[in-house]
Amino acid sequence: MLRVGLTGGLGSGKSTAAAIFRELGAAVIEADQLGRELMEPGHGVYDQIVRTFGPEVVLPDSRLNRPRLAELAFNKGRLNELNAIVHPAVIALQQQWMDDVFARDPAAVAIVESALIFEVERDARARGESDGALAGAPSDRSSSLGLLADWRRRFDRIVLLTAPDELKIERYVARLAPDPASRNAAIADARTRLARQMTDAEKAARADFVIQNTGSLDDLRGKIAAAWELLRAQSSQPQSNNPPIPGSLK
Repeated sequence: MLRVGLTGGLGSGKSTAAAIFRELGAAVIEADQLGRELMEPGHGVYDQIVRTFGPEVVLPDSRLNRPRLAELAFNKGRLNELNAIVHPAVIALQQQWMDDVFARDPAAVAIVESALIFEVERDARARGESDGALAGAPSDRSSSLGLLADWRRRFDRIVLLTAPDELKIERYVARLAPDPASRNAAIADARTRLARQMTDAEKAARADFVIQNTGSLDDLRGKIAAAWELLRAQSSQPQSNNPPIPGSLK
């Protein structure tokens, strides 16, 4: 078994890389999708968001007004409040999902695609969490917070996608704002989000694999395939025999 975190900044190509890993045989889950599900009515995360941010983030159909919530989080300085609600619950679901994957296939490679693996740890520590919070049952909130603060206990390997910031912004804008009229707002939004993320250099120093995604889709496929062969080989070995896999695929 091998627990892999797939990460990278906005516009780095994580979703494309995740799809390629899935095609090659990895079990893959997207943290963003888990977060979206937990923010729907009927979930405790939804209830806590409404209690914290108030009725202004609720639409007439009872679903969250996501643009308004994003505005409060990113433009009004309340992102840490939102993350403190969502991230522990998402991480708990990731852990449960990986446990289920390995119960079915002990030699599986389970990949969690998440933009904020390193930032989650950074922000958790900034809120005063400690590794000692890992003690306790999985359902205990302190246990979730401890997992939140210590990414290396959750993942055996980290694969990082990188690209120059201007290319990331270009990809983000092309995906979300094809209309020229909304381009400037999308560029500003991308820069705001990137400013809150750690730099590629900071992340690369802590990753096992660094994949530079600046070329064609075929180029990315080749790099992912090379990483996959090493990850798959290690998934069938006892973890005690698995040293880190330092590598850079440029």
